[in-house]
Amino acid sequence: MGFVKEFRDFAVKGNVIDLAVGVIIGAAFGKIVSSLVEDVITPAVLAPALKAANLDNLSALTIPGTAIKYGNFLSQVITFIIVALVLFIIIRVVNKMKKKEEAKPAAAPVPTKEEILLTEIRDLLKNK
Repeated sequence: MGFVKEFRDFAVKGNVIDLAVGVIIGAAFGKIVSSLVEDVITPAVLAPALKAANLDNLSALTIPGTAIKYGNFLSQVITFIIVALVLFIIIRVVNKMKKKEEAKPAAAPVPTKEEILLTEIRDLLKNK
């Protein structure tokens, strides 16, 4: 019974649940970023370059006389750079928003009744 209880306590802890939610949200966000890069940004960036090289597809780039397709490799490198850039910009914006929230000064805490009473007693003792 001890093992089952210990496992239940571990599995229901807030940290494990928070981690699971983070992984799920991360996977969904990853799909959004991948779609943005693959469906919007990469075609917009590569279309002019492919037209200039008279190519329909980047994977058509090969070393003549070999089976080496360096076009696929270039495509993956370009995709990685674009994904890294997009994530950097997103994280930068999020960090700026957090800094603005942190920059707001916190309101001074209202003293409790005990603190007010102690302050009055201190002031009376000073005056004597």
